[in-house]
Amino acid sequence: MPPVSPHYDYLWLIPLLPFAGFLINGTIGRKLPRTLVSAVALICTAFPAAIVAWLWIIMKATGGPGVIQVVSQPWIQITGLAVNFAFTVDHLTLIMLGIVTGVGFLIHIYSVGYMAHEEGYWRFFAYLNLFMFFMSVLVLAENFLLMFVGWEGVGLASYLLIGFYFKKDSAANAGKKAFIVNRIGDFGFLLAMFLIVREFGSLDFTHVFEAINSWSWTQLHGGVLTAIALLLVLGATGKSAQIPLYIWLPDAMEGPTPVSALIHAATMVTAGIYMVARCHTLFDRSPYALGVVAIIGAATAIFAACIGMVQHDIKRVLAYSTVSQLGYMFMACGVGAYAAGIFHLLTHAFFKALLFLAAGSVIHALSGEQDMRKMGGLRKRIPITFWTMTIGVVAIAGIPPLAGFFSKDEILYQTFISPNPLGKLLWIVGVATAGMTSFYMFRLWFKTFFGPEHFEAHADLHDHGAAVHAYSGSHAVMVADPEENHAHSVHESPWSMLGPLVVLAILSVIGGSVGVPAAMWGHDEIGHFLDPVFANSATAEAATTAASHGLELGLAAVSVLVAVTGFYIAYIFYYKKPRTAAALAARAPALYRLAENKFYIDEIYNALVVTPLLMFTRLFLGGLVDGGIVNGAGAAAGGTTRGLSSLVRRVQSGNIRSYAGWLAIGAAAVLLVMIFGRSIWLH
Repeated sequence: MPPVSPHYDYLWLIPLLPFAGFLINGTIGRKLPRTLVSAVALICTAFPAAIVAWLWIIMKATGGPGVIQVVSQPWIQITGLAVNFAFTVDHLTLIMLGIVTGVGFLIHIYSVGYMAHEEGYWRFFAYLNLFMFFMSVLVLAENFLLMFVGWEGVGLASYLLIGFYFKKDSAANAGKKAFIVNRIGDFGFLLAMFLIVREFGSLDFTHVFEAINSWSWTQLHGGVLTAIALLLVLGATGKSAQIPLYIWLPDAMEGPTPVSALIHAATMVTAGIYMVARCHTLFDRSPYALGVVAIIGAATAIFAACIGMVQHDIKRVLAYSTVSQLGYMFMACGVGAYAAGIFHLLTHAFFKALLFLAAGSVIHALSGEQDMRKMGGLRKRIPITFWTMTIGVVAIAGIPPLAGFFSKDEILYQTFISPNPLGKLLWIVGVATAGMTSFYMFRLWFKTFFGPEHFEAHADLHDHGAAVHAYSGSHAVMVADPEENHAHSVHESPWSMLGPLVVLAILSVIGGSVGVPAAMWGHDEIGHFLDPVFANSATAEAATTAASHGLELGLAAVSVLVAVTGFYIAYIFYYKKPRTAAALAARAPALYRLAENKFYIDEIYNALVVTPLLMFTRLFLGGLVDGGIVNGAGAAAGGTTRGLSSLVRRVQSGNIRSYAGWLAIGAAAVLLVMIFGRSIWLH
């Protein structure tokens, strides 16, 4: 669809307002009162959300243009290549913007309470606004290069936010790990852009995709589209934490809980899925690349679920759950069901942000405790957190009629009927993962809120009242204000934190209504809404071949049965007979330790990749290149200079007789040159 360009100048406000908030809080925030810092951050996030809502009304209700484009003057213009600083809003962009600005705004509100007495309060909100700026640029970008600017920017903001507790070694190392691992994927993105420029002479989405659509199969040479697609997949595996570059995401839980909710549940980690969906025209021309996407997604989904089943840190369980759910989205894109992948991206933003923020409320109630083995019996102590988190758990488990059921079921259905030769096998993996997801999420639920209380009475180390965070240990340890030294029982969070939980819980209940399929007496509104974006997807059209409603309902029944089975097993293991799980683990200790230690993937990476690279850099680069060549060249230059200067300084000795001698020698040298030079010239 050719873009139209009305004067939607206010589109620029969507990224510019968060950037303004970053500049204000980042430069003078240290001197501002905390209420003013948070007000600046909230205002600069609320207005973009309002603009997106207005755009939604225009495009949905009033029949506005399918594509809204705002183009600046040329950004880069050289021989054979011109790149504009241009923004585009279509139906896919609008969904992503709604997630980024809407969920981001709720997390900003939550952060006001959660971070109320943190050191570096102004710095935290400056980083949050910076992240919102770069994420908006990524989503709005009209070309690959501008998308890459946002892509790198969210990586920078993620590094700053994950390492917010920079005095903690674990947090600082987690930030560096996230940054470095993502650079590996970004190298693939860069190479893909180089190939795109070589083949198409442009980086504009419209130009590249129209060129691809106009080519016939015989005109494609050397598998160039497959090469471009696979390089983009490498970038997506880094940003969206898929095998083999998923290893940074679990460690990223070292950052504050609102960071986990914003970056690693609702926005940044979905950038890879968004990029694949945006480039569907390219991927549709490469069935091989699509197959790789589907296999990576399925493998990541079940692998991360296996690890999540035995983790004890409440945030790490959710982290591996995020990796697994992102695998579902990849699998959907890999079978050409892009709309189903985006649908799950939408619902996942609701219930995963809810789960992370509810986990933060639990951690807050227990004064920083994150180990589920030290929880239990909290449902009566923090009832609002309990009920909202219950909704999130039921939603992600895929139990109807909550949002997660409809989006996950759509992915499984589209996978089952897809023309991919591995479609049925991928469906089996997806169903098994659904059962495992239900199990480990209800495991978290039972261990946190039911059974005996395993925590002790804490001082009121309330980081929203009489406490500050110290930077030590595996998480921010609460230190009580000496003036508030009396003990209190576990307490519910303030409404600045509970309000976003309630809103996200409501969205987790009703969010799936936009994608109810016709087989369940719905209209699949999100699928129709995205039709203008994915209308040319040949794979998607093949995947939606005529299949009976009975098959869809039957597959849905299977997924519900598997989810209920996961719940029942968790109920037996962690509520009805709580010793069963420990007894089962004791029967297979090696297998249990293998999963508990995350299959030793980090250790394998350290042994095969990190250690050899460090040895190479220290011995070759540090020893030979830096110590030998660089330092040697510098030492040689210095020695030569000192030697010459020691000779030259003899001329300036201050001795008159020495000066007379040097003058005589110089005069003799001049005479010799003149005499012998003249005779040589005459000869």
